[in-house]
Amino acid sequence: MRITGGTLKGRVIKCPDGIIRPAMDRMRESVFAILGDLSEKSWLDLFSGSGTIAIEAVSRGSRDVQLCEKDKIKIKQVLENVSLTEKELGVKIGCHFMAVELFLKRCKDTFDYIFLDPPFPYKYRLDLMKTIEKRRLVNENGLVMIHFPEEDMLPEKIGTLVLKDKRIYGRSIVHFYAPTNL
Repeated sequence: MRITGGTLKGRVIKCPDGIIRPAMDRMRESVFAILGDLSEKSWLDLFSGSGTIAIEAVSRGSRDVQLCEKDKIKIKQVLENVSLTEKELGVKIGCHFMAVELFLKRCKDTFDYIFLDPPFPYKYRLDLMKTIEKRRLVNENGLVMIHFPEEDMLPEKIGTLVLKDKRIYGRSIVHFYAPTNL
C-alpha cells in the first residue's frame, strides 16, 4: 500500500500479519480529495489495520491523530509504520490497541474527522455510530465516515448524525455523516 497524497505521497506502508483488508488506494484517495485541506484538523482512525488511514491524514496536514486497532498481531507493524511518520514529519500518532467499542466508551476527546473501517463481516456498525453520536465524539463541523459492503445498509439519520454524502467503490460504500442540531 502507498500513501496517495500530501507530504508522504508515494511512501510504502507495510501490512501487518493477520487478517487485513486494506482500504483501496482509489477509495482512500477519493475520500481524502472530498475532504480537502486537513491542516490542523483532528482525526480518529478506527479499525486501523496497518495505520494507513491515520498516516494518510498526517501526510495531508492533520496534527492531532489517533488510531485504534485491537488485533495484537498488528501492534509491531503499526508502531513501525507510525514511528516512520513521526521521524519524517514530527507528528506523533496516538496508538490505542484495544477493542474499538471499549475505546469509544472511554474516549474523552472529540475529533474533526472519524473514519471507521470495520471488517466486512462486522455486525455492529450501527451500534458504533450510535455510540459516536451519543457521546458527541465528532466536532460540530466534523464528519464521521464509515466504510462497509454494499449488501449492508445504514440509515440516513443516526440521532443527530445525518448522511451528507455517499460514495461507491466496487462492492464497498463510504457514508459521510455530519452532526446537526435538528
